[in-house]
Amino acid sequence: MRTVLISGASVAGLSLAYWLRRRGFHPTLVERAGAVRSGGQAIDIRGTAREVVTRMGILDTIRAHHTGTHGFAFLNGKGERVATMGNRDFGDSGGIVAEIEILRGDLVRILHEAAGTDVEILYDNVITEIVEGAGGVRVTFDKAPPRSFDLVVGADGVRSGVRALTFGQDQELVRDLGYYMAFFPGRTTLELDGWELMYNLPAGNGVGGRVALLYPIGDTGQIRVLLGFGSPDLGYDRRDLPAQRQLLAEVFAGAGWAIPALIDQLQQADDLYFAREGQVRVDHWYRGRTVLLGDAAFGGSLGMGTSMALVGAYVLAGELAAADGDHRIAFAQ
Repeated sequence: MRTVLISGASVAGLSLAYWLRRRGFHPTLVERAGAVRSGGQAIDIRGTAREVVTRMGILDTIRAHHTGTHGFAFLNGKGERVATMGNRDFGDSGGIVAEIEILRGDLVRILHEAAGTDVEILYDNVITEIVEGAGGVRVTFDKAPPRSFDLVVGADGVRSGVRALTFGQDQELVRDLGYYMAFFPGRTTLELDGWELMYNLPAGNGVGGRVALLYPIGDTGQIRVLLGFGSPDLGYDRRDLPAQRQLLAEVFAGAGWAIPALIDQLQQADDLYFAREGQVRVDHWYRGRTVLLGDAAFGGSLGMGTSMALVGAYVLAGELAAADGDHRIAFAQ
């Protein structure tokens, strides 16, 4: 078995494509977006994942794109710093912010280059049907012609389409964590001095506790903004950006500090990630010739998803190679 379809061209999917090519497989990726995604928050690479990126030969490149952050600074209601938690307070990769922190978009671009810019990616496509037969898997896409593959990998996030087609629906497999998170790029004139600023607010405007977090991008004045709040499921369209912007504006209306200026910037942000957070719980990560990877398999551990995806891709490719492509042996291992 040598042809593998990977749903999701992000950290897990691109890492797996890299290792599969190294081991003689022929991966194809399918990605909902129209191009390699450039947005997202700042993420850490910790523990064993550092050995993986070292073996990929990209550790130095990742370090060169470090955001330069020193850790978290917690603010009071007046916007004054009352406590800090540095990135070396718990060792090299054990703090709330590791000493290697990189923008998700930068890491995805680095992984794309490592996997090979000629790797086949079916952009602006999603899988609509997966039918397994004795000799492979027949896959139907919403736009591309149907094709057959030896194996299918769902590396398409917590709300995995592959998992829904082969394992069951989200209400059965994803535990609701009770809050929403949003990320978007912005700018600030605040003096961050390399610190991520966390501003907490009490419940209000019909929702639970709220938080705003600013990630500095070097000393450029560019930032990544995180807005989060606790709430029952409000229901929203994943593709309706204006509705998501309006919801966030209502949730944070009347808030102090720098939040009004951030909400103004949000109204112009096309690169907005907004999602209900959940924790994936499946009994097995594979079914027949289909296997889950990254957040689709074990998402919901906030702060470790990137590292788990990198390690998972390395292990999965290694087991497939050791089993000479026999998925029955490799998946179980």
